[in-house]
Amino acid sequence: MKKHIIIFASLLTFAILSCNNSGENNVAASPAKPEAAATAGGQEAVKDDESAKDVVKVAVGSKDHTTLVAALKQADLVTSLSNAGPFTVFAPTNDAFNKLPAGTVDGLMKDDKKADLQNILQYHVTVSAMKAENFIDGQTLGMVNGDNITITVKDGKVTLNGSAHIITSIPASNGMIHVIDGVLLPPAKK
Repeated sequence: MKKHIIIFASLLTFAILSCNNSGENNVAASPAKPEAAATAGGQEAVKDDESAKDVVKVAVGSKDHTTLVAALKQADLVTSLSNAGPFTVFAPTNDAFNKLPAGTVDGLMKDDKKADLQNILQYHVTVSAMKAENFIDGQTLGMVNGDNITITVKDGKVTLNGSAHIITSIPASNGMIHVIDGVLLPPAKK
């Protein structure tokens, strides 16, 4: 009986030591993986040519949204909008940005204006995936920056804050993009 106990104890010790040794090998190899992931970027760095594109990839693929894409990069919001969402993004066209007073966009693209740029861009995003046909006249939407926009619907045409109109809507894998003809400016802070 003692002989069986000694053999069993030896086998158990061998098994434990074998598991610990293989675990040490995995631990030694694992630090390289997080570094590789960190340098590769977040969701925006995932290469996927088969699935539906997220809101950022749709914008990047649009010749009418180069100013918006540049602003998202400058404001460090690409990763946020590449995540799962869902998001409703009101995406101003290049022409919409050109309607702003001369020098406004260039001024906002400076490093010392990043917080202002983030505030404006976050005023174009709400956390949900809303289709244009579901908007209701007089509806108020809470935006990511903490402010609200007001929806007006008249004769089937959707207007935001009485100034920007939805031109078209594009579904994305993580939400809905509504292309708009004006830039929404958040209310001044009191």
